[in-house]
Amino acid sequence: METKKVTLVIADISGYTQFIRSEKKSAVHAEEIIFELLEAVIDHAAYPLTLNKLEGDAAFLYAEVTDENQSAVALDVARQAQVFFDVFYERARLLSTERADCNCNACQRILDLRLKAFLHHGEVVFKKIRQFEEMAGEDVIIVHRLIKNSIPSNEYILMTDAFYQLAGDLPNMNMEKRQEIYEELGAVNIKVFYPRKKNIADLDSPVYTQFF
Repeated sequence: METKKVTLVIADISGYTQFIRSEKKSAVHAEEIIFELLEAVIDHAAYPLTLNKLEGDAAFLYAEVTDENQSAVALDVARQAQVFFDVFYERARLLSTERADCNCNACQRILDLRLKAFLHHGEVVFKKIRQFEEMAGEDVIIVHRLIKNSIPSNEYILMTDAFYQLAGDLPNMNMEKRQEIYEELGAVNIKVFYPRKKNIADLDSPVYTQFF
């Protein structure tokens, strides 16, 4: 086992539970769509970000850091997180067009899906079990707990204070300071960045957010 400083990222698809239906065809198509959307995000994750694993409707990534490069890595990760939204919605639009002839619930509701990103900085313990590398520790717990929160939105980038101190504000986004309280962790201070909505009527095609 080895302890390392890392930046942790979870890219999580909003609306997954409502998206999955018991009807067999819809359920199969739903899983295919979720996989393709996550694949689009993962394909645009570049060094130093590394995929650790897929977790249902989410991708868990990390970047190893040192005392010397942690600010630079945080800035790069924040930039990549913004790009994730662009590629996610572009892929959603393409899938919606490609699957327009299918009348199942999943294929008809692709454009209802949204993306959230959770960014945290801390220390983790790396442990290898056969060919699999797992991360453990309080900071892994924190970033996963934050997925369940009181934020009344299904589309945002969330930074813990630990990450925000390294990366700072995101341009062209509205920021809100919040605090989430968890029984086992106590209070966690966060910064939540919301996209500034575009005027859909002025666009040639559906575009939901402006992250740049």
